[in-house]
Amino acid sequence: MNSKKSSANTCPIARTLAFLGDAWTILILRDAHSGVTRFDQFRKSLGIAPTMLTKRLEMLTEEKLLEKRRYSERPPRDEYVLTEAGRDFLPVLFMIGAWGRKHRGGGKLVRFLDGETGTEIKPVAIDAVTGAEIGTRPIRMLEPE
Repeated sequence: MNSKKSSANTCPIARTLAFLGDAWTILILRDAHSGVTRFDQFRKSLGIAPTMLTKRLEMLTEEKLLEKRRYSERPPRDEYVLTEAGRDFLPVLFMIGAWGRKHRGGGKLVRFLDGETGTEIKPVAIDAVTGAEIGTRPIRMLEPE
């Protein structure tokens, strides 16, 4: 999807997918949420080519989901830390994971545990206005005027 076209798109899902709709990008955000911050850590965790990782980290930095911070002057080394926008993506990751567990499960899967209680996290999306679980009621899309 062309980024110029996507910024004119009225659908927030389409706008987001225009830059985020790549598996590597989403997996980098997953790893960042688990504490990975350095290039070599991302590369080792994901098995991603360095050129691909560089491009994705640059894009996530430009889009302000990650912030690049220098942690060593000699040699110059940077790390990538989540911004507020990046941290706000965690519930999205958990909902993707919950869908995958339900519809693409089978075999051994990673479990996500609450860091304080040790209990498994079972995400559910709730509409803050009605209190209803999203997906249990019909929706309709209203185009802007």
